[in-house]
Amino acid sequence: MRSSRLTGLLLAAAIAPALALPASYTPDPTHTYVYFEVGHLGYSIQRGRFEQVAGKIRLDGAAQQGTLDIVVSAASVTTGFAQRDEQLRGVEFFNVARFPTVTFRSTEMKFVGERPISAKGVLTLLGVSKPVELKISQFYCAPHPMSKKEMCGAEANVSIKRSEYGMNRYLPGIGDEVKLAVQIEAFRD
Repeated sequence: MRSSRLTGLLLAAAIAPALALPASYTPDPTHTYVYFEVGHLGYSIQRGRFEQVAGKIRLDGAAQQGTLDIVVSAASVTTGFAQRDEQLRGVEFFNVARFPTVTFRSTEMKFVGERPISAKGVLTLLGVSKPVELKISQFYCAPHPMSKKEMCGAEANVSIKRSEYGMNRYLPGIGDEVKLAVQIEAFRD
């Protein structure tokens, strides 16, 4: 029992400095994705993801400040069905030729202690920018067990109405509400 308590204290000591000082993080492209889900004709919930996500995260837990900038390649959308993916890339949905990226830029982050719990900001999709608030969960920072580099990871979620961004094709059969989940792991710069 004593050894597990000591291990816990050592782990807490290793994690605490990670957030105590201002730091910048770059997402690991092999562990960072944006997932989406949307209703389909009342029968099912269809899911997909964007496979190319970049950005920058800045955290200062001691000051309870931070920024989150995410850039998603709209052309990297995948649902596991090539014909549907091509339709999603076309003018009826993401129109990737005209709008190659979807972005989120935070304007304010909320913290509990040194842990971020939400990020208010602006989501830009199809050239339309709207305020949204990402709820942050599963937040964790520690040295990566293999590379030994400091890493932070999190899950962030938000629901949007696609019609508010001008994506109206096949409403209401394909649902208006789209749930987004950002899965991110980022190495300290």
